[in-house]
Amino acid sequence: MSTNIPSTTVELSFAHPPRLAIVVSRFNEEVTHGLRDGALAWLKEHAISMRDEDVMYAPGAYELPLIAQTLAKTGRYDGVVCLGCVVKGDTAHFEFISLGAAVGLQQAALNTDVPIAFGVLTTYTDEQAIVRSRDDVHNKGREAVAACVESLALLQKIRGC
Repeated sequence: MSTNIPSTTVELSFAHPPRLAIVVSRFNEEVTHGLRDGALAWLKEHAISMRDEDVMYAPGAYELPLIAQTLAKTGRYDGVVCLGCVVKGDTAHFEFISLGAAVGLQQAALNTDVPIAFGVLTTYTDEQAIVRSRDDVHNKGREAVAACVESLALLQKIRGC
């Protein structure tokens, strides 16, 4: 497992506090709720508040791109963090869901110019997913929300906001 966790090197100063949406897949809830908790902990550590109504739940990882794009298009959110988990099974289903979520989220970000973070675990085993969603610094929900906030700060800097 890689221990190269990106540190926050971008100045996290904003003209107004960023409003984020977090969308959590209900599939594999033990894991996705750990990702959610990690993301919320990171935000709290960086004094970025979240409203309860801005944490939403999607049926699964495949549905994340449409929901993220719709949220981004509302103009209410500066960024969207998508959290999910797809564990490889005995069929090709894993590949289709993982690819659909990854490409869909990338397209949603490019279509809306809103940072949309890919916090979807794609693991070979349940144990790999659990390790990545634990309450520690290696939690991938923490990394996803950090990437979203850092991207937002950098985009604002580039745009001169």
